[in-house]
Amino acid sequence: MENLAPQYDPKSVEERLYAQWEEAGYFHAEPARGGEGYSIVIPPPNVTGILHLGHALNGTIQDILVRWRRMQGRNTLWLPGTDHAGIATQHVVERKLREEGIDHRDLGRDEFIRRVWEWKERHGSAIIRQFKSLGCSCDWQRERFTMDEGLSRAVRVVFKRLFDEGLIYRGNYLVNWSPKLQTALSDDEVEYRDVEGSLWYFRYPYKDGPGHAVVATTRPETMLGDCAVAVNPEDERYTDLIGKSCMLPLMDREIPIIADPFVSAEFGTGMVKVTPAHDPNDYAMGQRHELEFINILLPDGRLNDNAGKYAGLEVAEARRRVVQDMEAAGLVEKIEPHTHSVGHCYRSGCVVEPFISKQWFVKMRPLAEEAIKAVRDGRIEFVPRSSEKTYFAWLESVRDWCISRQLWWGHRIPVFTCEECGHVTCVDEGVLERCPECESARITQDPDVLDTWFSSALWPFSTMGWPEQTPELARYYPTSDLVTAHDIIFFWVARMIMMGLKIMEDVPFRRVFITP
Repeated sequence: MENLAPQYDPKSVEERLYAQWEEAGYFHAEPARGGEGYSIVIPPPNVTGILHLGHALNGTIQDILVRWRRMQGRNTLWLPGTDHAGIATQHVVERKLREEGIDHRDLGRDEFIRRVWEWKERHGSAIIRQFKSLGCSCDWQRERFTMDEGLSRAVRVVFKRLFDEGLIYRGNYLVNWSPKLQTALSDDEVEYRDVEGSLWYFRYPYKDGPGHAVVATTRPETMLGDCAVAVNPEDERYTDLIGKSCMLPLMDREIPIIADPFVSAEFGTGMVKVTPAHDPNDYAMGQRHELEFINILLPDGRLNDNAGKYAGLEVAEARRRVVQDMEAAGLVEKIEPHTHSVGHCYRSGCVVEPFISKQWFVKMRPLAEEAIKAVRDGRIEFVPRSSEKTYFAWLESVRDWCISRQLWWGHRIPVFTCEECGHVTCVDEGVLERCPECESARITQDPDVLDTWFSSALWPFSTMGWPEQTPELARYYPTSDLVTAHDIIFFWVARMIMMGLKIMEDVPFRRVFITP
């Protein structure tokens, strides 16, 4: 007893024990061993991250489940790994380079990607070391990374299949744009916050005759891209104005007065400005009425030449100048305090701007319908059951998923365009050397990368070796349980279910346990 330490020293005990467990292969699963299978895939943490309380809770629950199943004699796999975290990782490495006085754009794409891989090898495993310190009994021999060779191939194969079936398409569309990161974001990557602002009432002079159309706006600078004024067709106050025109102040542009049932007669004056290139509702209205789409923004958030004398200004300064000039012209009816919800980038915190851009999308409706059925008919169970409400609410109102990101770090979109004949080719292996139509070697690959959630949506089967038909898939897919947090039910859980059903023709897991 004289050698017994006065207090427990976890470092001297736990590191030694864990190393012994790992070396003995106690956590390693073998499909050939037989027995009833049980499997969990770990929600892959970002390589930029460190362990927080949520990870600790999540990892502990999974560890309890897999140790319990092992003790029951089940053939148990707990498959770990990390996510490349496109936006977050690029942001971290860009910041590090700036501290060294280097602009990543000066390095070029290939050298920048090399630097990111270098950073990942040095710093990207901190969270894995912490999971081991926590005692998590993962099968570390099977650790995967969303950009390792096997998973990258799975991404290309899935992309091509969806592309060939018409479920992936490219088009100009109004997307959520982060001016700070200069990339598109999906709807789910936008965080809405209530902001104390103002409601400005602007007068737009009628083209013929006296008087003004008075419109209310929370974003005065967007008036520079206005293409119409709209009223509700049932609003008797403005029936005589429908089909007439008014003059857009500051730009001296004639714009029509149109009728659209979307307009609320109760909001403001019942007349609204229509800016199809910078508002989702106005975008739809612009399509219905075949209006012009005038983009007034540059990718970095400054105003472009379509904004006339305001070109080059940042949004906040442009707003101040527009209000100032409208007041000087006697065209401000009134200003009211107004609290409204404003979208912010979930990574950078900057205000998100609606922005028309050519992007890649996944058609979600056909995939969502099958995912809804899988939960309704009991093939997948949510615990607690109340979490199904979040799942159904998102899927039943889901819009097409913008999957392209204007980054360098990530899975590059495997689509090539011929500069000679314009033919577009999607490949799932290697790099296209010649156009299959005209055999020209003048072809370019799409510069964008895929949304990180695209690759993580394949996680339950890509980590087990798909598209090869591996023993791991035969033994452990579908997985048994998924343990994850409520805030990524639509980011990750729903997309895994959609992809599992589409690609594997089976659910990716049987039960989803949702933690706080």
